[in-house]
Amino acid sequence: MLILHCPYCGVDADETELHGGGEAHLKRYGPGSTDEDFEGYLFMRENPRGVHFERWRHAYGCGKWFLAARCTATLEVFGTYPAQTTEPPQEIKNAVAAKRSGWSWREFS
Repeated sequence: MLILHCPYCGVDADETELHGGGEAHLKRYGPGSTDEDFEGYLFMRENPRGVHFERWRHAYGCGKWFLAARCTATLEVFGTYPAQTTEPPQEIKNAVAAKRSGWSWREFS
């Protein structure tokens, strides 16, 4: 079972208390963007086998959105952090790099 730590209320919640919200750190396009940019934002998502950054909502708890870094193959969780963060905190990047040789954070754009 997947268990994530809510960075807001401090609860370790299992997946039945949470609601997944898809990929984290997406660049959103607004008025004046091209149709191709908007299509990419709506439909083109990463679906990696391995490290992935995702949005989660503590639906049956505090109700707030947060972000999580986890491995989709093993369900190993590297950490969670507030949703307003533009990139993962350094300690989460270090935790991933320590377990996955050759991994490096790339800015999502």
